Amino acid sequence: MSDVAAIQHLVEKQKALKAEIAKVIVGQDEVVNQIVLSIFSGGHALLVGVPGLAKTLMVNTISQALGLDFKRIQFTPDLMPSDILGSEILDENRSFKFIKGPIFSNIILADEINRTPPKTQAALLEAMQEKAVTIAGQHYKLDLPFFVLATQNPIEQEGTYPLPEAQLDRFMFAIKLDYPSFAEEVQVVKSTTTDYSVTVNPLFSAQEIIDFQHLIRRIPVADNVIEYAVTLVSKTRPDNALATDFIKNYLDWGAGPRASQNLILAAKTHAALNGKFSPDIEDVQAVATGILRHRIIKNYKADAEGISEETIIKKLF
Repeated sequence: MSDVAAIQHLVEKQKALKAEIAKVIVGQDEVVNQIVLSIFSGGHALLVGVPGLAKTLMVNTISQALGLDFKRIQFTPDLMPSDILGSEILDENRSFKFIKGPIFSNIILADEINRTPPKTQAALLEAMQEKAVTIAGQHYKLDLPFFVLATQNPIEQEGTYPLPEAQLDRFMFAIKLDYPSFAEEVQVVKSTTTDYSVTVNPLFSAQEIIDFQHLIRRIPVADNVIEYAVTLVSKTRPDNALATDFIKNYLDWGAGPRASQNLILAAKTHAALNGKFSPDIEDVQAVATGILRHRIIKNYKADAEGISEETIIKKLF
């Protein structure tokens, strides 16, 4: 299949994927779009929302529709790195045997990732970056495709451990979930309080998703679009010559080079999912909020004046 035909095939497949997800998840179209974008880009996503917004259900439904292995890790204060990666045990023959942890799956739901201390959060770092883990000196490759979809509750911050910037930077998207609208909530209550269960059909194979990820990386990008993305990221850095007074006033730190890479990769995916063969500046702008939201650090002045990350990102365009 030629790349042009493959992109048209991808457009049809992702429409079917969203229809399959919509059987279970009511509304939240923008959230589903961003998760699908991060999956086909080969990135990881952080879902930030209050309890009860179906974050876990959404990840579970998406993994079923993608036809991938799915493991859920509930992060707790006493969770150890070996609970995620696996550990060596002494078997009946008195030899060491490695028991794989839940990280050996295609989709990992890291539930309430900020509930566990940094040493356990760090167990995910190598897996997220290298798609491999090192345990007791042995290097293990993870099965591809591999995604970490982490959830975080923005209200309960007592007894939690904020994610270090280095870890936040490894998430391609930070996705905010809001409460459903009145009509959507009525529909949610109607569908979840009956004895009717929905079957989600798997639409992809693991190899198909890997092929689509390679297809997206092959999409050409004009130099002016890459320069626009790099300029956008440079503008977030207060000590950069391109930064405006507004940025210097309200930001302590800006985004790093990973943001520029992710902007282009997500713009390619956004273009492909909309049937375009090359991304333009509009595609970069469409994905900028989710990619930059967790990579900029506001100062006290911005907090005091109630200026949100989204407002700051809009000012960059």
